[in-house]
Amino acid sequence: MHILFISHYFPPEVNAPASRTHEHCREWVRQGHRVTVLTGVPNHPRGVLFEGYENRWVQEETVDGIRVIRSWMFLSANEGFGGRIANYLAFAVAAVLASFKADRPDVVVATSPQFFAGLAGMVVSRLRGAPFVLEIRDLWPESIVQLGQMKPGLLLRALEWLEGVLYRSAAGVVVNTRTFIDHIAARGVPRERISLVYNGIDTTLFRPRPKDEDLLREHGLEGRFLVAYVGTLGLAHGVETLVDAAERLADRPELHFLIIGDGAGRAALSAEIERRGLTNLTLLGLRPRSEIPAWIASIDVQVVLLRNLSIFSSVIPSKIFEFCAQERPVLLSTPKGEIRSLVEEAGAALSVEPEQPAALAEAITGLLEDPERRDQMARRGRAWVEAGFVRDDLAKRMLSFLEDVVQERAAGGAR
Repeated sequence: MHILFISHYFPPEVNAPASRTHEHCREWVRQGHRVTVLTGVPNHPRGVLFEGYENRWVQEETVDGIRVIRSWMFLSANEGFGGRIANYLAFAVAAVLASFKADRPDVVVATSPQFFAGLAGMVVSRLRGAPFVLEIRDLWPESIVQLGQMKPGLLLRALEWLEGVLYRSAAGVVVNTRTFIDHIAARGVPRERISLVYNGIDTTLFRPRPKDEDLLREHGLEGRFLVAYVGTLGLAHGVETLVDAAERLADRPELHFLIIGDGAGRAALSAEIERRGLTNLTLLGLRPRSEIPAWIASIDVQVVLLRNLSIFSSVIPSKIFEFCAQERPVLLSTPKGEIRSLVEEAGAALSVEPEQPAALAEAITGLLEDPERRDQMARRGRAWVEAGFVRDDLAKRMLSFLEDVVQERAAGGAR
Protein backbone atom coordinates (compact mmCIF):
# COMPACT_ATOMS: atom_id res chain seq x y z
CA MET A 1 0.00 0.00 0.00
CA HIS A 2 1.22 3.51 -0.84
CA ILE A 3 0.29 6.08 1.82
CA LEU A 4 0.49 9.77 0.93
CA PHE A 5 0.63 11.82 4.13
CA ILE A 6 0.18 15.61 4.21
CA SER A 7 1.55 17.36 7.30
CA HIS A 8 2.38 21.01 7.82
CA TYR A 9 5.16 19.93 10.21
CA PHE A 10 7.86 17.27 9.99
CA PRO A 11 11.33 16.75 11.51
CA PRO A 12 13.74 18.43 11.97
CA GLU A 13 10.88 20.51 13.45
CA VAL A 14 10.32 19.26 16.99
CA ASN A 15 6.66 19.82 17.81
CA ALA A 16 4.09 17.13 18.55
CA PRO A 17 2.57 16.77 15.05
CA ALA A 18 6.02 16.46 13.50
CA SER A 19 7.01 13.69 15.91
CA ARG A 20 3.72 11.79 15.62
CA THR A 21 3.75 11.91 11.82
CA HIS A 22 7.37 10.82 11.57
CA GLU A 23 7.08 7.97 14.04
CA HIS A 24 3.84 6.62 12.55
CA CYS A 25 5.18 6.78 9.00
CA ARG A 26 8.45 5.15 10.04
CA GLU A 27 6.57 2.19 11.50
CA TRP A 28 4.40 1.85 8.38
CA VAL A 29 7.59 1.60 6.31
CA ARG A 30 8.83 -1.11 8.67
CA GLN A 31 5.56 -2.95 8.04
CA GLY A 32 6.38 -3.05 4.33
CA HIS A 33 4.36 -0.11 3.00
CA ARG A 34 5.50 2.81 0.87
CA VAL A 35 5.05 6.19 2.51
CA THR A 36 5.39 9.64 0.98
CA VAL A 37 5.12 12.73 3.17
CA LEU A 38 4.19 16.10 1.69
CA THR A 39 5.40 18.87 3.98
CA GLY A 40 7.00 22.30 3.85
CA VAL A 41 10.53 23.45 4.44
CA PRO A 42 11.26 23.38 8.18
CA ASN A 43 10.84 26.79 9.81
CA HIS A 44 8.60 26.32 12.88
CA PRO A 45 8.22 28.08 15.30
CA ARG A 46 10.24 31.21 14.46
CA GLY A 47 9.57 31.35 10.72
CA VAL A 48 13.31 31.01 10.09
CA LEU A 49 14.53 28.39 7.62
CA PHE A 50 16.45 25.55 9.26
CA GLU A 51 20.10 25.17 8.30
CA GLY A 52 20.67 22.98 5.25
CA TYR A 53 17.38 23.82 3.52
CA GLU A 54 16.42 26.29 0.81
CA ASN A 55 12.94 27.75 0.38
CA ARG A 56 12.55 26.65 -3.21
CA TRP A 57 9.60 25.16 -5.10
CA VAL A 58 10.30 21.53 -4.22
CA GLN A 59 13.07 19.45 -2.70
CA GLU A 60 13.22 15.81 -1.69
CA GLU A 61 14.93 13.68 0.90
CA THR A 62 14.56 10.23 2.43
CA VAL A 63 14.06 9.96 6.19
CA ASP A 64 13.97 6.45 7.74
CA GLY A 65 12.73 5.00 4.47
CA ILE A 66 10.05 7.70 4.07
CA ARG A 67 10.07 9.73 0.86
CA VAL A 68 9.74 13.35 1.97
CA ILE A 69 8.68 15.96 -0.59
CA ARG A 70 9.11 19.49 0.74
CA SER A 71 7.34 22.41 -0.90
CA TRP A 72 7.93 26.14 -0.83
CA MET A 73 6.54 27.92 2.26
CA PHE A 74 5.46 31.44 3.08
CA LEU A 75 7.74 31.79 6.09
CA SER A 76 6.04 33.21 9.14
CA ALA A 77 6.64 32.99 12.87
CA ASN A 78 4.07 31.07 14.88
CA GLU A 79 2.49 34.28 16.15
CA GLY A 80 -0.02 36.77 14.87
CA PHE A 81 -3.17 35.81 13.00
CA GLY A 82 -2.57 37.19 9.50
CA GLY A 83 0.90 35.76 8.96
CA ARG A 84 -0.09 32.33 10.22
CA ILE A 85 -3.18 32.15 8.00
CA ALA A 86 -1.06 33.14 4.98
CA ASN A 87 1.43 30.44 5.96
CA TYR A 88 -1.34 27.82 6.24
CA LEU A 89 -2.99 28.76 2.94
CA ALA A 90 0.28 28.87 1.02
CA PHE A 91 1.21 25.42 2.28
CA ALA A 92 -2.17 23.99 1.29
CA VAL A 93 -1.81 25.25 -2.28
CA ALA A 94 1.84 24.17 -2.53
CA ALA A 95 1.03 20.71 -1.16
CA VAL A 96 -1.66 20.14 -3.79
CA LEU A 97 0.74 21.12 -6.57
CA ALA A 98 3.62 19.10 -5.11
CA SER A 99 1.39 16.01 -4.80
CA PHE A 100 1.89 15.37 -8.53
CA LYS A 101 5.54 14.61 -7.73
CA ALA A 102 4.33 11.56 -5.80
CA ASP A 103 3.24 8.24 -7.26
CA ARG A 104 -0.48 7.52 -7.23
CA PRO A 105 -1.42 6.70 -3.61
CA ASP A 106 -3.80 4.09 -2.26
CA VAL A 107 -4.87 6.45 0.51
CA VAL A 108 -4.32 10.14 1.31
CA VAL A 109 -3.96 11.16 4.96
CA ALA A 110 -3.88 14.78 6.15
CA THR A 111 -3.31 15.91 9.70
CA SER A 112 -4.45 19.01 11.58
CA PRO A 113 -4.24 21.14 13.82
CA GLN A 114 -4.88 23.66 11.05
CA PHE A 115 -7.65 22.68 8.69
CA PHE A 116 -6.07 23.97 5.48
CA ALA A 117 -3.79 20.91 5.48
CA GLY A 118 -6.99 18.87 5.63
CA LEU A 119 -8.40 20.85 2.71
CA ALA A 120 -5.27 20.03 0.72
CA GLY A 121 -5.73 16.36 1.59
CA MET A 122 -9.33 16.38 0.41
CA VAL A 123 -8.37 18.00 -2.91
CA VAL A 124 -5.40 15.70 -3.48
CA SER A 125 -7.51 12.61 -2.76
CA ARG A 126 -9.99 13.65 -5.46
CA LEU A 127 -7.31 14.57 -7.96
CA ARG A 128 -5.48 11.27 -7.43
CA GLY A 129 -8.55 9.05 -7.03
CA ALA A 130 -7.72 7.76 -3.55
CA PRO A 131 -9.78 7.68 -0.33
CA PHE A 132 -9.17 10.48 2.16
CA VAL A 133 -8.49 10.06 5.88
CA LEU A 134 -8.45 13.14 8.10
CA GLU A 135 -6.45 13.10 11.34
CA ILE A 136 -7.70 15.54 13.99
CA ARG A 137 -5.20 16.59 16.65
CA ASP A 138 -6.93 19.81 17.68
CA LEU A 139 -10.46 21.17 17.39
CA TRP A 140 -9.88 23.96 14.90
CA PRO A 141 -11.30 26.65 14.54
CA GLU A 142 -12.88 26.33 18.01
CA SER A 143 -9.49 26.53 19.69
CA ILE A 144 -8.46 29.78 17.99
CA VAL A 145 -11.78 31.37 18.96
CA GLN A 146 -11.27 30.51 22.65
CA LEU A 147 -7.71 31.82 22.47
CA GLY A 148 -9.11 35.15 21.32
CA GLN A 149 -7.52 35.05 17.87
CA MET A 150 -10.83 35.19 16.01
CA LYS A 151 -14.20 36.72 16.73
CA PRO A 152 -17.62 35.56 15.53
CA GLY A 153 -18.29 36.69 11.99
CA LEU A 154 -18.19 35.72 8.34
CA LEU A 155 -14.68 34.25 8.43
CA LEU A 156 -15.47 32.07 11.43
CA ARG A 157 -18.67 30.80 9.81
CA ALA A 158 -16.68 29.98 6.68
CA LEU A 159 -14.12 28.01 8.68
CA GLU A 160 -16.85 26.14 10.57
CA TRP A 161 -18.47 25.29 7.24
CA LEU A 162 -15.09 24.02 5.99
CA GLU A 163 -14.73 21.95 9.16
CA GLY A 164 -18.03 20.19 8.46
CA VAL A 165 -17.18 19.64 4.78
CA LEU A 166 -13.86 18.03 5.65
CA TYR A 167 -15.38 15.72 8.26
CA ARG A 168 -18.13 14.54 5.93
CA SER A 169 -15.85 14.14 2.89
CA ALA A 170 -13.42 11.86 4.70
CA ALA A 171 -13.69 8.12 4.31
CA GLY A 172 -12.32 7.95 7.85
CA VAL A 173 -11.38 10.29 10.69
CA VAL A 174 -8.60 9.59 13.20
CA VAL A 175 -8.65 11.42 16.56
CA ASN A 176 -6.18 11.45 19.43
CA THR A 177 -8.61 11.95 22.32
CA ARG A 178 -11.88 10.25 23.17
CA THR A 179 -13.59 13.60 23.67
CA PHE A 180 -13.12 14.52 20.01
CA ILE A 181 -15.34 11.62 18.92
CA ASP A 182 -18.51 13.25 20.28
CA HIS A 183 -17.61 16.59 18.69
CA ILE A 184 -17.10 15.06 15.24
CA ALA A 185 -20.08 12.70 15.46
CA ALA A 186 -22.28 15.71 16.27
CA ARG A 187 -21.27 17.14 12.90
CA GLY A 188 -22.68 14.25 10.95
CA VAL A 189 -19.87 11.69 10.88
CA PRO A 190 -20.92 8.11 11.74
CA ARG A 191 -19.01 6.85 14.76
CA GLU A 192 -17.85 3.75 12.89
CA ARG A 193 -15.87 6.06 10.59
CA ILE A 194 -13.95 7.52 13.56
CA SER A 195 -10.89 5.79 15.03
CA LEU A 196 -9.21 6.72 18.32
CA VAL A 197 -5.41 6.61 18.14
CA TYR A 198 -3.84 8.27 21.17
CA ASN A 199 -0.48 9.97 21.15
CA GLY A 200 2.33 7.88 22.55
CA ILE A 201 6.07 7.50 22.88
CA ASP A 202 9.01 6.00 21.06
CA THR A 203 10.26 3.52 23.65
CA THR A 204 13.75 3.44 22.11
CA LEU A 205 14.14 7.19 22.56
CA PHE A 206 12.25 7.83 25.81
CA ARG A 207 13.23 5.40 28.55
CA PRO A 208 14.43 5.59 32.16
CA ARG A 209 17.99 6.84 32.35
CA PRO A 210 20.20 8.62 34.92
CA LYS A 211 20.61 12.38 35.05
CA ASP A 212 23.04 13.83 32.52
CA GLU A 213 25.46 15.51 34.91
CA ASP A 214 27.59 16.90 32.07
CA LEU A 215 24.54 18.63 30.60
CA LEU A 216 23.63 20.09 33.99
CA ARG A 217 27.17 21.34 34.61
CA GLU A 218 27.27 22.91 31.15
CA HIS A 219 24.31 25.09 32.10
CA GLY A 220 25.25 25.67 35.74
CA LEU A 221 22.35 23.59 37.06
CA GLU A 222 24.12 20.83 38.95
CA GLY A 223 22.97 20.11 42.50
CA ARG A 224 19.57 21.81 42.03
CA PHE A 225 16.07 20.41 42.32
CA LEU A 226 14.83 21.21 38.79
CA VAL A 227 11.21 21.99 38.02
CA ALA A 228 10.70 22.40 34.28
CA TYR A 229 8.27 23.13 31.51
CA VAL A 230 9.29 21.58 28.19
CA GLY A 231 7.29 22.49 25.11
CA THR A 232 5.77 25.23 23.00
CA LEU A 233 5.64 28.73 24.43
CA GLY A 234 2.31 29.63 22.91
CA LEU A 235 -1.01 31.24 23.64
CA ALA A 236 -2.48 27.95 24.83
CA HIS A 237 -0.07 27.12 27.61
CA GLY A 238 -0.09 29.90 30.17
CA VAL A 239 3.59 29.44 31.02
CA GLU A 240 3.34 32.71 32.97
CA THR A 241 1.80 30.60 35.75
CA LEU A 242 5.15 28.86 36.20
CA VAL A 243 6.92 32.23 36.29
CA ASP A 244 4.55 33.34 39.04
CA ALA A 245 5.21 30.13 40.99
CA ALA A 246 8.96 30.62 40.62
CA GLU A 247 8.66 34.10 42.06
CA ARG A 248 6.70 32.77 45.03
CA LEU A 249 9.42 30.19 45.69
CA ALA A 250 12.42 32.47 45.20
CA ASP A 251 13.38 31.95 48.88
CA ARG A 252 14.02 28.21 48.29
CA PRO A 253 17.66 28.15 47.05
CA GLU A 254 17.58 24.40 46.38
CA LEU A 255 14.84 24.93 43.76
CA HIS A 256 15.48 26.05 40.20
CA PHE A 257 12.97 26.50 37.40
CA LEU A 258 13.68 25.74 33.76
CA ILE A 259 11.73 26.52 30.60
CA ILE A 260 12.77 24.67 27.43
CA GLY A 261 11.03 25.62 24.22
CA ASP A 262 10.16 28.37 21.81
CA GLY A 263 7.09 29.97 20.32
CA ALA A 264 4.96 33.08 20.05
CA GLY A 265 5.19 33.84 23.77
CA ARG A 266 8.94 33.61 24.21
CA ALA A 267 9.84 37.29 23.84
CA ALA A 268 7.18 38.45 26.31
CA LEU A 269 8.13 35.66 28.72
CA SER A 270 11.82 36.58 28.58
CA ALA A 271 11.02 40.25 29.19
CA GLU A 272 8.82 39.38 32.17
CA ILE A 273 11.49 37.18 33.76
CA GLU A 274 14.03 39.98 33.36
CA ARG A 275 11.60 42.60 34.70
CA ARG A 276 11.03 40.58 37.85
CA GLY A 277 14.74 39.89 38.29
CA LEU A 278 14.20 36.16 38.77
CA THR A 279 17.51 34.37 39.24
CA ASN A 280 15.89 31.02 40.03
CA LEU A 281 14.45 30.59 36.52
CA THR A 282 16.29 29.85 33.28
CA LEU A 283 14.66 30.27 29.86
CA LEU A 284 16.75 27.90 27.79
CA GLY A 285 14.96 28.17 24.44
CA LEU A 286 14.57 25.53 21.76
CA ARG A 287 16.75 22.44 21.96
CA PRO A 288 17.26 19.71 19.32
CA ARG A 289 14.86 16.78 19.73
CA SER A 290 17.84 14.43 20.12
CA GLU A 291 18.79 16.36 23.29
CA ILE A 292 15.33 16.32 24.88
CA PRO A 293 15.51 12.82 26.46
CA ALA A 294 18.67 13.83 28.34
CA TRP A 295 16.95 16.98 29.63
CA ILE A 296 13.85 15.06 30.71
CA ALA A 297 16.02 12.58 32.60
CA SER A 298 17.78 15.43 34.39
CA ILE A 299 14.61 17.19 35.60
CA ASP A 300 13.07 16.35 38.97
CA VAL A 301 9.49 17.48 38.30
CA GLN A 302 7.96 18.04 34.86
CA VAL A 303 5.16 20.60 34.73
CA VAL A 304 2.45 20.46 32.04
CA LEU A 305 0.53 23.70 31.61
CA LEU A 306 -2.63 24.68 29.75
CA ARG A 307 -4.80 27.74 30.15
CA ASN A 308 -8.12 27.50 31.93
CA LEU A 309 -10.27 27.29 28.79
CA SER A 310 -12.98 24.70 28.16
CA ILE A 311 -11.43 23.66 24.83
CA PHE A 312 -8.40 22.31 26.69
CA SER A 313 -10.46 19.86 28.73
CA SER A 314 -10.38 17.66 25.62
CA VAL A 315 -6.64 17.99 24.96
CA ILE A 316 -3.97 15.41 25.83
CA PRO A 317 -0.52 17.04 25.57
CA SER A 318 1.83 14.52 23.98
CA LYS A 319 4.74 15.51 26.21
CA ILE A 320 3.04 13.77 29.15
CA PHE A 321 3.81 10.39 27.60
CA GLU A 322 7.47 11.28 27.14
CA PHE A 323 7.84 12.40 30.75
CA CYS A 324 6.13 9.30 32.13
CA ALA A 325 8.11 6.99 29.83
CA GLN A 326 11.32 8.29 31.40
CA GLU A 327 9.98 7.77 34.93
CA ARG A 328 9.82 11.45 35.80
CA PRO A 329 7.15 12.85 38.18
CA VAL A 330 4.54 14.93 36.35
CA LEU A 331 2.60 17.89 37.73
CA LEU A 332 -0.47 18.86 35.69
CA SER A 333 -1.81 22.40 35.73
CA THR A 334 -4.61 21.81 33.22
CA PRO A 335 -8.42 21.96 33.10
CA LYS A 336 -10.34 18.92 34.30
CA GLY A 337 -10.88 16.54 31.44
CA GLU A 338 -9.70 13.37 29.77
CA ILE A 339 -5.98 13.63 30.52
CA ARG A 340 -6.46 14.44 34.21
CA SER A 341 -8.85 11.52 34.55
CA LEU A 342 -6.43 9.14 32.84
CA VAL A 343 -3.32 10.03 34.83
CA GLU A 344 -5.08 10.39 38.16
CA GLU A 345 -6.64 6.96 37.74
CA ALA A 346 -3.20 5.54 36.95
CA GLY A 347 -1.57 7.42 39.84
CA ALA A 348 0.92 8.78 37.32
CA ALA A 349 0.68 12.50 38.05
CA LEU A 350 -0.40 15.16 40.52
CA SER A 351 -3.01 17.68 39.33
CA VAL A 352 -3.77 21.27 40.32
CA GLU A 353 -6.20 23.78 38.88
CA PRO A 354 -4.83 25.74 35.89
CA GLU A 355 -3.60 29.33 36.11
CA GLN A 356 -3.36 29.13 39.91
CA PRO A 357 0.27 29.96 40.79
CA ALA A 358 -0.23 29.61 44.54
CA ALA A 359 -1.61 26.09 44.15
CA LEU A 360 1.19 25.23 41.71
CA ALA A 361 3.86 26.52 44.10
CA GLU A 362 2.33 24.53 46.97
CA ALA A 363 2.28 21.34 44.89
CA ILE A 364 5.92 21.83 43.86
CA THR A 365 6.96 22.29 47.48
CA GLY A 366 5.03 19.17 48.44
CA LEU A 367 6.82 17.08 45.81
CA LEU A 368 10.19 18.56 46.77
CA GLU A 369 9.67 17.36 50.33
CA ASP A 370 8.25 13.94 49.45
CA PRO A 371 10.78 11.89 47.42
CA GLU A 372 8.85 8.67 48.08
CA ARG A 373 5.77 10.09 46.40
CA ARG A 374 7.85 11.28 43.44
CA ASP A 375 9.33 7.82 42.98
CA GLN A 376 5.92 6.17 43.21
CA MET A 377 4.43 8.52 40.60
CA ALA A 378 7.41 7.94 38.31
CA ARG A 379 7.10 4.13 38.42
CA ARG A 380 3.35 4.24 37.87
CA GLY A 381 3.79 6.64 34.97
CA ARG A 382 6.14 4.28 33.15
CA ALA A 383 3.78 1.34 33.69
CA TRP A 384 0.88 3.47 32.39
CA VAL A 385 2.53 4.37 29.09
CA GLU A 386 3.85 0.85 28.54
CA ALA A 387 0.32 -0.51 28.96
CA GLY A 388 -1.31 1.58 26.25
CA PHE A 389 0.75 4.35 24.74
CA VAL A 390 3.68 2.80 22.86
CA ARG A 391 3.99 4.63 19.55
CA ASP A 392 4.71 1.59 17.36
CA ASP A 393 1.59 -0.20 18.64
CA LEU A 394 -0.50 2.91 18.04
CA ALA A 395 0.95 3.29 14.54
CA LYS A 396 -0.12 -0.28 13.78
CA ARG A 397 -3.62 0.50 15.04
CA MET A 398 -3.86 3.48 12.69
CA LEU A 399 -2.41 1.41 9.85
CA SER A 400 -5.14 -1.19 10.34
CA PHE A 401 -7.74 1.57 10.07
CA LEU A 402 -6.16 2.86 6.84
CA GLU A 403 -6.14 -0.67 5.40
CA ASP A 404 -9.84 -1.02 6.19
CA VAL A 405 -10.57 2.27 4.39
CA VAL A 406 -8.63 1.13 1.32
CA GLN A 407 -10.27 -2.31 1.27
CA GLU A 408 -13.75 -0.83 1.52
CA ARG A 409 -13.01 1.56 -1.33
CA ALA A 410 -11.71 -1.33 -3.45
CA ALA A 411 -14.86 -3.28 -2.69
CA GLY A 412 -16.97 -0.33 -3.83
CA GLY A 413 -18.26 0.48 -0.35
CA ALA A 414 -18.09 3.59 1.75
CA ARG A 415 -17.27 3.89 5.41
